[in-house]
Amino acid sequence: MEWHITDVQNLTVIEQEIENNELKPAIIEIVRRIILETADFEYQNLMQFSERALNDGAAAIAARSTIIVDTPMVQVGIASNLQHTFANPVYCAIETITRPQKDKTKAEWGIITLAKRYPEAIFVIGQSLTALTGLIELIEEQEVKPALIIGTPAAFIEADIAKERLKDTDIPYITISGRKGGAMVAVAIVNALVDLTWQAYGQNSHAQE
Repeated sequence: MEWHITDVQNLTVIEQEIENNELKPAIIEIVRRIILETADFEYQNLMQFSERALNDGAAAIAARSTIIVDTPMVQVGIASNLQHTFANPVYCAIETITRPQKDKTKAEWGIITLAKRYPEAIFVIGQSLTALTGLIELIEEQEVKPALIIGTPAAFIEADIAKERLKDTDIPYITISGRKGGAMVAVAIVNALVDLTWQAYGQNSHAQE
């Protein structure tokens, strides 16, 4: 990912001001990116990762797994970085053609439709809580088994319930505790993870082509 000098300077300041010294270097990098987007240092204490999230997520990205997102904002935010690295295909739930559903939002029905097509994809749900809930229901019914779920919807009602259900699955996940989150947080997580994966796998992957 290309950086302007002001971005580098801001990231340096952020790293100096991060107070949680117990975080692993890869997690610190992800937290730095989120704080760069939000100017909110509370995220250093809100990030939640399953045990296999970083390793399994990096392996899936390096294998060019399909990435499913909930909104165009997330798709646009990660597209450029992916084009310059692993070129994973990215599909957006809201832009997926589906039959009308009265009891589901467009994002939820789009996620369900795409999940059934790509049951082992990486799912990035930055905005739609209903989409996250719909995906979790498919997992609980053992219809899909994603490689990784990044779930960061900001919500005041039922957000914690959905995130707790996510943590109760055996799927690798990255999420945010509490009400905070949003599409740009999801974008920051994906771009950081892609860059970390490119550092670890990129040269070998490039050499094999």
